[in-house]
Amino acid sequence: MNKRAIITTLAVVTLGLSNQALAFDKSSSHQLTLTEAEKLVELPLHCVETPYPYKTGFVLGSADDLKEPKEHHPVFYGCFDWHSAAHGYWSLVTLLRQFPDMAQAETARDILKRNLTLENVEREAAFFSKDINKSFERTYGWAWLLKLADELNAWQDPLGQQLAHNLQPLTDVIVKRYQEFLPQLIYPVRVGEHSNTAFGLSFAYDYAVNNELSDLAALIRERSKDYFLHDQNCPISWEPSGYDFISPCLEEIGLMQRVLAKDEFLPWLSKFMPQLADQNYRLDVGKVSDRTDGKLVHLDGLNFSRAWNLYALANAYPRYAHLSEVADQHIAYSYPNLIGDSYEGGHWLGSFAIQALNQVH
Repeated sequence: MNKRAIITTLAVVTLGLSNQALAFDKSSSHQLTLTEAEKLVELPLHCVETPYPYKTGFVLGSADDLKEPKEHHPVFYGCFDWHSAAHGYWSLVTLLRQFPDMAQAETARDILKRNLTLENVEREAAFFSKDINKSFERTYGWAWLLKLADELNAWQDPLGQQLAHNLQPLTDVIVKRYQEFLPQLIYPVRVGEHSNTAFGLSFAYDYAVNNELSDLAALIRERSKDYFLHDQNCPISWEPSGYDFISPCLEEIGLMQRVLAKDEFLPWLSKFMPQLADQNYRLDVGKVSDRTDGKLVHLDGLNFSRAWNLYALANAYPRYAHLSEVADQHIAYSYPNLIGDSYEGGHWLGSFAIQALNQVH
């Protein structure tokens, strides 16, 4: 299926939010547009200040820890869980940065100002600083927090710079957590869910490079090579597992594409997944049987995360340009279901869609 066909597929799908269809205009070249941004932004706007349902995910140290989630997490108390709130805020910032004239821009800015205060962030940082919480959100939520910080630092807007300053106490704690944890992690985690090591290192590496944290960047490069440099013949035919929202094979490629120079990466890739060079390579999408099931809907996320790694590879190396069509097929399957979806998927999948669409060139 070529790009024109995939865009046509998206354009005729109509699932509504406030009577608006989520579909790409054919002229969009399969990229994020203002029209689409104004629909996608409704997802984080709806969830970042929605306190329940909420999954806590932390260890109770005593009865004193039995508090409302917002008491522990005055910033990241919405969107069902901490990490989804983190990338919900990332979605707001990303869409504001790209589309400052969105109809909902002032609403989004007000939410950011109301919640990302220095006082609130310092309470979040204090929570993470406790020894009993040192593994909390390791490393998935850590990665999204650094991605949010990265986006704020890059946003040339006074609000963005203020919020980046406000977030810094927590950003510093997370950087420290990476620096403490990676030397202790002997073996990488290769599952398709939150603890996947390659995913946890990719966004952290972007943050380190973009913000000139040379020590963190060097540590991630070193550990990535330790974990993955000698991998060969990744068994992608075993994917996906039932609840995957990350492809262990493709996420590893995404990380190694970041940390290896071209003359190292391409020979590594030819051993790791040689079949990707086949112009006729195909990869079946992850199929979702029930989007009201919080685990089964993970497979929509898998389709988006596969797409962003495939686009990155196709954009960088002409030999792999054909993989953009494989990515298109994955987006075409899952994107139309975002708006009007149940809260089980709606509280987080918009972020994955935005990340995938922003890899298209």
